[in-house]
Amino acid sequence: MNRWQKHVFVTVTFLALVGSIASPINFAALVQDKPAVVTGADLTRLVPSSYYFKGQSAPTQMRNTAAAKLGPERFVIVGLVDTSGYSAEVRAKYEGFFITDSPIKINGESLPTGAYGFGFSNDGKMRVMDIAGNDVLSVSSTNDKDLRRPRPLLMTTSEQGIRFYSRRDYVVITAN
Repeated sequence: MNRWQKHVFVTVTFLALVGSIASPINFAALVQDKPAVVTGADLTRLVPSSYYFKGQSAPTQMRNTAAAKLGPERFVIVGLVDTSGYSAEVRAKYEGFFITDSPIKINGESLPTGAYGFGFSNDGKMRVMDIAGNDVLSVSSTNDKDLRRPRPLLMTTSEQGIRFYSRRDYVVITAN
């Protein structure tokens, strides 16, 4: 190789290396992997209009739904349902549905892919139940006294992951 060819080879190799490191596609892929709350039409598209739990189907309270995207095609979808048709015993612990299409962690505890019922108790716990009403997971929740406008159900992003709120109490959801 003569001097000119060597210079062209080194320059092209350098530009290819820099281009692969600083590529906008690579940067976009990194950004998309950050957890994000789903809103608007995307939320409406994800949320079921009703949910089956313990032998009954109840309509979803669409105003009290939330979803988070934990990565490419990885979602957690939650919503409150009208529990008026359920027994007092079931209503005491069941508030709505909790759907995850991939394994996740709630406050560090593993929860496999699936569709569940959930409820936040007065003693500072979030309970997750299978659709037959059997307890699957119970974790302590944190009370956020600084939350300005608590809502019946809310998801927000935080440095730790996705905060899933029921009024002022929350748990942290992360990808597994």
